[in-house]
Amino acid sequence: MNNLEKTRELIRSGAMDARFARLYADTAAAGKRFLHITDLFEEAFGDGDDLRFFSAPGRTEVCGNHTDHNHGCVLAAAINLDAVACAAKTDDDIIVIKSENYPGDTIDLNILEPQEKEREKSASLVRGVAARFVQLGYKVGGLRAVTVNNVLKGSGMSSSASYEVLVGTLLNYLYNDGRISPVEIAKVAQYAENEFFGKPCGLMDQMACSVGSFVQIDFKDPSAPVITPVDFDFAACEHALCIVDTRADHADLTDEYASIRREMEAVAGFFGKSCLRETNEADVMDNLAALREALGERPVMRAMHFYADNRRVEAEAAALRAGDFETFKALTIDSGRSSYMYNQNVFASSQPQSQPVALALAVSEYILKGAGAWRVHGGGFAGTIQAFVPLEKLDEYKSKMEALFGDGACYVLSIRPFGGTEV
Repeated sequence: MNNLEKTRELIRSGAMDARFARLYADTAAAGKRFLHITDLFEEAFGDGDDLRFFSAPGRTEVCGNHTDHNHGCVLAAAINLDAVACAAKTDDDIIVIKSENYPGDTIDLNILEPQEKEREKSASLVRGVAARFVQLGYKVGGLRAVTVNNVLKGSGMSSSASYEVLVGTLLNYLYNDGRISPVEIAKVAQYAENEFFGKPCGLMDQMACSVGSFVQIDFKDPSAPVITPVDFDFAACEHALCIVDTRADHADLTDEYASIRREMEAVAGFFGKSCLRETNEADVMDNLAALREALGERPVMRAMHFYADNRRVEAEAAALRAGDFETFKALTIDSGRSSYMYNQNVFASSQPQSQPVALALAVSEYILKGAGAWRVHGGGFAGTIQAFVPLEKLDEYKSKMEALFGDGACYVLSIRPFGGTEV
């Protein structure tokens, strides 16, 4: 029996079920998935010594809608969709990672500078993570891996961040005995995306994917964000987390997204500051007439949203720590209402006839009022909403949402207590 067959036998026998149960509600489905990725490893590389499995989750933004780019606070959480890898160490200096349905990436660890031809490609993320490990004094080495990712692309669940964290998790456990902290792995992943991939992202996505559970992040100093895990047993609250994909077209919305940051910073600039976190809410409220005259009404209302949602992050985190899920839900509804009324990112002003996110929120309120919670998810304008749905209403909620937006549009998720980890 070769090593791959031994691995398959461990999975089939149930010997892996206790490990799967840490991460997945359905251990049988997890077993089938990990058998599949073992088969993919064999197709790609043949047999392998000491095969090991790794996982990094996607994430959801829970509170702090469009606050991070003005150095505000965010509450985020890991979800139970994840990127997984089957991997084995090698004795060379070559990393080969193949993803299901995508060509593989081959990285020579003797070349750890950004490569222009790799910009905006997955190879740049692998090279960037390895480069940062070396810069920080950590070990790297050769490996062969196959990955499968069920974190939905374009859904606000950060499939790219989950992949970056997965690569960092591989090197952490294979070559550093798992001693590198989740916070450090998140910073390494952000570095790879900024410096090698070429996207100037913040740290929220990587941090939520790496740390797991709920996490509170304060971006007052973006170079050194304050990370505070929030201990809450979501599985005990008898709710499902639903992400509804309205399947709207995101094309031509770049300026709608950019206008939020631009207008918030314009209000800050009125007071000689670069971002709203450096300003005082009372000063804004005391100068409403002058701000309205100089900038118009919408920038002022977006600033009002920033201050209120920044406070709500702390209030929601406190409610979770106290085990007060009812207060958490009420604050979630308040956050969504603020995004709708003041931040105005529920539909595009350039396309007022198209309002699928607004419709999804309206139907959510109709079904869940007095029982659950609902809000826009992520950037807004098109895309997804988030709802916390009591389990007794879950079938009704899912069926009505999928009648509107199509089969499979409502993803029933949970909050995952672990971030990037060896399975």
